[in-house]
Amino acid sequence: MAEGTRRAVTERTVAEGHGPVRYGPPAPEPGLPVLPELTAVLAEAARRPAPEPPGGGEPVRAAACRHWARRGLATAPENVAAGPGAPGLLLALLGACGGDVILPRPCPAWWTPQVRLLGRRAYHVPTPAECGGVPDPYALLETVRRVRAEGGDPRVLLLSVADDPTATVPPPELLREACEAAADSGLFLVSDETWRDTVHRPHDTLVLSPAEMLPEQAAVLLDLSGALLPAGWPAAVVRFPGTPRGTRLRARTLDVLTATGALVAGPVAGAAAHALDEPDVVAARAYAAAALHGTVAAAVHRELLHVGALARPPQAGRHLYADLTPLRAGLARHGVGDAMELEDWLGARLGAPTPGGQRFADELGALRVRLSTGPFLGATPQDRLAALTARDPLELPHVRRSLELLGTVLAELAEPTG
Repeated sequence: MAEGTRRAVTERTVAEGHGPVRYGPPAPEPGLPVLPELTAVLAEAARRPAPEPPGGGEPVRAAACRHWARRGLATAPENVAAGPGAPGLLLALLGACGGDVILPRPCPAWWTPQVRLLGRRAYHVPTPAECGGVPDPYALLETVRRVRAEGGDPRVLLLSVADDPTATVPPPELLREACEAAADSGLFLVSDETWRDTVHRPHDTLVLSPAEMLPEQAAVLLDLSGALLPAGWPAAVVRFPGTPRGTRLRARTLDVLTATGALVAGPVAGAAAHALDEPDVVAARAYAAAALHGTVAAAVHRELLHVGALARPPQAGRHLYADLTPLRAGLARHGVGDAMELEDWLGARLGAPTPGGQRFADELGALRVRLSTGPFLGATPQDRLAALTARDPLELPHVRRSLELLGTVLAELAEPTG
């Protein structure tokens, strides 16, 4: 991993501290160069002078409908809204829904700040042992009961079917139980499905949407930035239920987008529409990238288990969530006693960001971190493309060196004291 990245991690610690939202961890990125086809579409769309309307123009909304139809969710353009990235779109949607929000623990680092920015309360419910992304159904029922008894007003459950940070996919039966518990509690569901198409073994992993189970009570959020588009091209879409309630929610969401000027840039909307239609080049890149990150994630998982650390087997995305609590004694020798200190120490040793569990609403005392697979692919575009096209990326020297560095750092922690 690059020396510049290592220096940046150290400087962040000194200058920025541990907790402010503006210094939150970046979302996992593919680490791959932009497809020339998408660059060409963006350049062509830049010739159009007219701005996108609030909620997105017809082309991007229609493309989103076709995207969801291929996944079994029939959708009409009037039930879709687009925004400049998932955070702004989720903020508008939660503002439209009103009330407090139930979230799983752990959850993506950017979810809780959205709730608090609106002046709402966020209540975190533990996830089951099998996976992240969804709350334990029984804990969800009890939490809602308790919160309402104490005067709270939970109205929304925010969940994910392919989770950041845990990189897991909830089994269909568990997702159904969580959805039923939410319905029994009168909660509206918002399903973040950004990482749905990054499953490492698509033929072995069944991904379902709450919108298939509760079509009248669930909205679907899809962040294109970093999934189908480069992270620097912010765009996201949300699918509302085709019901009077869904119509009202969309209208109020558009009000917020309009009032805040949260519009998709015209050129980005053109590229987003093209990517949502998944032409062969875009689909092939997405499939190859998911397989590559899956291969690297599995290798990282093996390194963790080899020294006694814990982690659920990664199933999707570009990261995995590691629990180094079994290595607490070794970490203590280095002055590491909580997730904040682990974030700084491990990030400096690996030369790449390793955000601690406290970023994801997890317990501070639990020694958990999210490890992204992108830095293992190399420091240059050439190295990353080589990893993408290699028959076995783990045999590439730069990938092997990064994995060996991780193994060395972990082995040092596992060594007994003399």
